[in-house]
Amino acid sequence: MNQTPYQLLGEAKIRELVATFYQIMDQDPQAHELRQMHAEDLAPVTEKLADYLIGWMGGPPIYAEKNGSVCMTTPHEPYVIGPRERDQWLYCMDRALEAVGAGDDVKQMLKTPLYHVADAVRNSDFSTADRLAEDPNLIAVR
Repeated sequence: MNQTPYQLLGEAKIRELVATFYQIMDQDPQAHELRQMHAEDLAPVTEKLADYLIGWMGGPPIYAEKNGSVCMTTPHEPYVIGPRERDQWLYCMDRALEAVGAGDDVKQMLKTPLYHVADAVRNSDFSTADRLAEDPNLIAVR
């Protein structure tokens, strides 16, 4: 019988994964645009993403119990999320999976579903940096 990512990683490892994800996002210049979308204090979003991923990976629905229904697009609406931001998110998650020692089976199991999650919140065909390169006087893009 196939195990879920939650069964393979467990809650503590998923929480470590998310903490590592945000640490990478906070420190790696390759995630600069992604980091700018977040508040200085990453603790609240770290808890929310961990709660969400625990349920999403087959564990208890902690996020839904705390916050009600799960809608990934609404919280991201204020931000321009294009391919660059999506790819930065995936880059940080790939690095975090590696850093916490996730096995190749888990990484392979999550590769396509994580892409779908990241792409589902994409709300633009362009990234903010792309638009600003075209017009440096642009204040807001949407």
